[in-house]
Amino acid sequence: MLWDKPKCLVCNKEIKEDEMVYVKMRYPKRKGFTEIKAYLRNEGTFICEECFQKK
Repeated sequence: MLWDKPKCLVCNKEIKEDEMVYVKMRYPKRKGFTEIKAYLRNEGTFICEECFQKK
């Protein structure tokens, strides 16, 4: 799970690099963090742009 590729919550499609996505997550309590991709992967759920537009 730690090294799994991020997938869309709705259609389960793998999120590719440089693809537009929407992330659902809680606003972080911590002041700063450096590894944004790791933080998003651990704390957020991704929705691809196509699925987001369908809503």
